[in-house]
Amino acid sequence: MILAEEQTDLNAAFRRAVLIVAALNLAYFGIEFAVALAIGSVSLFADSVDFLEDASVNLLIVLALGWSLKARARLGMALAIILLVPGLATLWTAFAKFSVPVPPSPFPLTVAGSGALLVNLSCAFMLVRFRHQKGSLTKAAFLSARNDAFANVAIIAAGLVTAFLWSSAWPDLVVGLGIAVMNADAAREVWQAAREEHRAQA
Repeated sequence: MILAEEQTDLNAAFRRAVLIVAALNLAYFGIEFAVALAIGSVSLFADSVDFLEDASVNLLIVLALGWSLKARARLGMALAIILLVPGLATLWTAFAKFSVPVPPSPFPLTVAGSGALLVNLSCAFMLVRFRHQKGSLTKAAFLSARNDAFANVAIIAAGLVTAFLWSSAWPDLVVGLGIAVMNADAAREVWQAAREEHRAQA
């Protein structure tokens, strides 16, 4: 009976954490997307789309909490595909940037990256205790927050390099493409975890 109550409490805590993470991601998507458009930053555009994707992933996780393990595994495979969307959007934006290689304004780039880092570290901290308890869905949410924090450090570095060392579009472009690669690797990890769950149930 105690174990059942503990599991119920854990599920409730997980649901709250995921809803808060979804709300934070959705809110910062709007902020970062606006800054990305204003200064023409590929890395901020990539990261802002990723915030929107993270909000969607976390909302889907809440909806799937009552599903069977097999159904959650199938959703996990779908989320792995969703994780690729920001990378594809980044590649398109980077391609457009190559034709007009104007460096983004470094100060807004650094400030927006710092705010994104704060949001993602908060999200990763809220999700870290659950990352091994709910299968591929939780893995998807935690990996997104963790990878985004790494990406934000790179965005801040790109802003500082552009401001003090090299006034060029390349630092921003390189970081944006790096974010695309990181999202692709996270998608691979989630797909593998979901496939293993699906095979185990089959």
